[in-house]
Amino acid sequence: MFYKLTRFIFRIIFGIMFRPKIIGSENLPASGGFILSANHVSNWDPPILATFIEREVCYMAKEELFKNPIFAAAIRALHVFPVKRGAADKNAIKNAVKILKSGECLGLFPEGTRSKTGKIGKAESGVSLIASMTKVPIIPAALVNTNKIFSAETKFPRLAIVYGKPIYFNGNAKDKDELANFAQDIMAEVAKLKIVGENLTK
Repeated sequence: MFYKLTRFIFRIIFGIMFRPKIIGSENLPASGGFILSANHVSNWDPPILATFIEREVCYMAKEELFKNPIFAAAIRALHVFPVKRGAADKNAIKNAVKILKSGECLGLFPEGTRSKTGKIGKAESGVSLIASMTKVPIIPAALVNTNKIFSAETKFPRLAIVYGKPIYFNGNAKDKDELANFAQDIMAEVAKLKIVGENLTK
């Protein structure tokens, strides 16, 4: 209930403030687990990515955000769970796999951190590992202009969210090179979608 209410409020606020252009919603699975994999340039990315789809999205977030018990309770109610940064967090991976095998949506930012330049960065292999363990589709998604929100350039930029067609990991889950290459393939698809979104907001 809290999630749906928050999403409803965000849809109104974001819709009025940023007039987002949303493309490719038909590529989002209506049921079953899937990974929503996007570029990351702003703290606004998680709520904006999740607000305009009908499925509820679960996210990993750095464990430091859970130190405040009130804030921790709020984000847990929004399906956010902690992850330790800087090392492979087996518990976070287990939670991600459990979420996907339960038929839910997991939102991931393969770059692992925000891009300070706004450009697509190098992906980490975590998204590939989780995909290989669950066999779910990955939906690449591009967020455009979220890094300009409340910036000196413009307070309320026109946003675009572009969802691509599903892709699957069919390689060897034990081959680190295959995992790494697949993660880069995902970001290559995101980069293509980003160009589409940029053209829509010109």
